[in-house]
This record gives sequence, C-alpha cells and structure tokens, in this order.
Amino acid sequence: MSPLLTGFPFSAGGIGKATVTASTGSPTIDTTSRPGKTIYKFTGSGSITVGTAGYAEVLMVGGGGGGSSQYAGSYNGGGGGAGGYLYSSSLYLTSGTQNVIIGGGGSSGNGGTAGNPSALSTSTGVAYAAIGGGAGGSAYASGQQSGGSGGGGYGGGGAQGGGGALIPGQGYAGGSGAGGGGSAGAGGGAGGAASGSTAGVGVANSITGTSVTYAAGGGIQVNPTTYGGGGGGSNGGSQSSGNAGIVIVVIG
Repeated sequence: MSPLLTGFPFSAGGIGKATVTASTGSPTIDTTSRPGKTIYKFTGSGSITVGTAGYAEVLMVGGGGGGSSQYAGSYNGGGGGAGGYLYSSSLYLTSGTQNVIIGGGGSSGNGGTAGNPSALSTSTGVAYAAIGGGAGGSAYASGQQSGGSGGGGYGGGGAQGGGGALIPGQGYAGGSGAGGGGSAGAGGGAGGAASGSTAGVGVANSITGTSVTYAAGGGIQVNPTTYGGGGGGSNGGSQSSGNAGIVIVVIG
C-alpha cells in the first residue's frame, strides 16, 4: 500500500466528494478503468474546474533531477534524485478553478540541474505541491560535488541526487553516487567509479487502476521511464535529463 499524505484535511462528516465540471490542458480522462470513478491524468499543465467542493483522490510527483556528466572521460557523475511523491485518498479541493502545474525534469550536464515542482493552485496561491528532485553531483578532479536535495514535502523525507565520482589518488574513494529515491521510496546506494550504482526504487501506486512505479531515482546507466524519475548518471557520455512529473486527480 502506498504511503498517504499527512498534514492535509481528510474526510469528515457532512463533507462529500468533489465534483468536476470542466478541464483544460488536454488531460487523459478515463471513466472505465475504475468503475464509478473519473480519472484525470495530467502530464502537461492545465486546470480542472471544481463545481462542488469536497474530497478527491490525488497523486502528485515533481520533476526528476538531471544526471551529471563524466569527468576526464572515465569518471561518472551521479544520477538525479526523484521528484517529491505525494498521495492522498481524500484530499480536499475547494470550488472554482484548480490550476495544475506539471514540473519539468532537470537538465543533464556536469552537475545537472534540479527538477521543478508539480502543484495544484487556486487564485489565492499554491494549495499542494510536490517539489523537484535534486541534481546529480558532478565529477571533478578537485573532489566530490554532492547532489542537491529534493523530493520532500508531505509525502516523507527528502531525496537527494547522487554524489559525483572522485578521481583515485586525490585522497578520496573513487566511488560514484546513485540517484536518490522518491520521497516515499528507498534512496540509492553508492557504486564504484567504473560500475553502475543503485537507483532509488520509487513507489508503486494503483490510482489509475493499474500498478505503476513513480518517483524512482536515477543511477548510473539508469534513466527510469516512470514519471518524476531522476536522470541517469553518465557512463560513456550517456547522462540524461530527469523525467517530468505528473498529477492525477480521481473524482467519485
């Protein structure tokens, strides 16, 4: 079972389910995978119009961090950390327009960049957000560059991008870092400079009616195809950008 959000208003007597009257941004709308429920899956920014305030099932993942490139042709940078993972079976939505923001993945490079947050917002500001994953650490001759922090929020502890590989003989171990796991998943472990390292495993969730893994970290030679996955660290120049986030809202 996937971890639930904490710190959010949950269902109480007298408050029913939210209703949605319209949407923008071309979400995938599915009324068959879970009988009696309508699933709005956003992979690009848009909005939903809530006709009646109430509770909905919501999953939100921030953009994954970008992976880092090599140094001197043989020392691998770290994989990017996964975006923050937020899930609630009963999240309160106010009436009116709820803007859906999908966080883009971080770019790759010598150090990469952090992913961007995904969010639901109203005219009065951001209501709920899943922050972006940390960038993969660089590989420099002068020493290790640690990955940026990321992936926190209400879903659990923060994830981190991997540390950069270190040049043997510089007084440090020659290990390359792995991408951090999603905020509700396990973090990645360190590997040797010439070997792959372990990515964070992410979290399985069946909100769409089918189990899908979200918010997996990026390890060396790993570029998870899951939403909000971190970028893979470099190995032969194969560093990659982080994956974009996702927002899924289920009504009914």
